[in-house]
Amino acid sequence: MRPFDKRTITPVDENQLDLRHAFLAYVNTTDMGTFKARVGRQDFAFDLQRFVSLRDGPNVRQSFDAMWADWETGPWRFIGFVSQPVQYRDVTAFDDVSNGHFRFHTLRVERHVLGTNELSAYYSRYDLDDAHYLDASGNERRNIFDTRFAGAQNNWDWDLEAMGQTGDVGTKEVRAWAAGARAGYTFANATWKPRIGMQVDAASGDRHPGDNVLGTFNPLFPNGYYFALAGYTGYVNLSHVKPSLTVKPTDKLTLMGAVELQWRLTDMDAIYVQPNNPVPDTAQQGSRWSGVYGQTRADYVFDANLTGAVEFVHYEVGDTIQRAGGHSSTYLGVELKYAW
Repeated sequence: MRPFDKRTITPVDENQLDLRHAFLAYVNTTDMGTFKARVGRQDFAFDLQRFVSLRDGPNVRQSFDAMWADWETGPWRFIGFVSQPVQYRDVTAFDDVSNGHFRFHTLRVERHVLGTNELSAYYSRYDLDDAHYLDASGNERRNIFDTRFAGAQNNWDWDLEAMGQTGDVGTKEVRAWAAGARAGYTFANATWKPRIGMQVDAASGDRHPGDNVLGTFNPLFPNGYYFALAGYTGYVNLSHVKPSLTVKPTDKLTLMGAVELQWRLTDMDAIYVQPNNPVPDTAQQGSRWSGVYGQTRADYVFDANLTGAVEFVHYEVGDTIQRAGGHSSTYLGVELKYAW
């Protein structure tokens, strides 16, 4: 995988031939429910993939060396796994590794409520040795608490999620949080079935550099296209508002247009880009305003296996990024996906 003409190459951008999937799976269904287990290198994702994702968008997906098990019975599902996230290296083929210096473990429960609406909660442990933040360095040990409620009823749809984080990085205590909400109303009987949507997101930053508390949120393994495929936005020190309009001229074609407004919660911490990289010279500089971008996207379903999409994004940066040497940018992406 190669990121053509990209100047700064990160591990999610480029990788030579490597092993992404290799696992043993077991499934047993009885009158009491279904038990599933997987052991080996695998992918997994939760919900809208705000924080635990397959990492579509960037070139290289996120894999885990993991032991996974889940039990499904009636409206309930229980999931547990222990894992070491795969660390990508681009020196030779088949050189990606995972080791005990990076661990991610989870216990999760899901239940259908009020019909098919989804309610879930999970606890995760995130351990990374020798982590580095703007105001803290050292071994990172985070306790993660997440809850989500999503569903649809009477032409309304919604997806609400909140996460809290405690623990420590080096000698500093972690107190961080994030929340995201997507909701919309579809005029199902109107021509082209227009949907009016609203998305609101927020994530904490470090308000008091130099004290004993780190408030910078860790977005874990975020999706590359949750905000937009362009990847301009990281889910850190963020407040984000996105009204949108979606229409379906045909059953196979979906068109979406949106405007996205962004601020940072505190100007004492940096502005961040995907996934959690601080923009240099923005911490404790400038205003809270980060920028605005317009997004248009077309999705087309060719058949049951093949889909395509075209996305255009223009990002107009705020004064803080301009003073740091950044500039506005335009993105055009084309995708074809074949699944079976």
